[in-house]
Amino acid sequence: KFGGDATLIGDEGGFAPPCDNREGCELIMEALKKAGYEDKCTIGLDVAASEFRVKDKDEYDLDFKYDGNIISGTELGDLYQSLAADYP
Repeated sequence: KFGGDATLIGDEGGFAPPCDNREGCELIMEALKKAGYEDKCTIGLDVAASEFRVKDKDEYDLDFKYDGNIISGTELGDLYQSLAADYP
């Protein structure tokens, strides 16, 4: 979907396509469907939120490696609940 140039590597060495959280879940669901595993797998998130928490604040920088996209702890919880509701 992102082509051969999309070879970003995550902090722990995992594949990291250039997309946001929701797009990432969509990408995983698409791959599961194409592989015939749509009803056999679920998505698990290891969010490591302490890695992008803004020091001494109840804020989280979702794009901490680049320009920044800061949301509150409540908004982060809402994001996770939304992802969990929309993806198995």
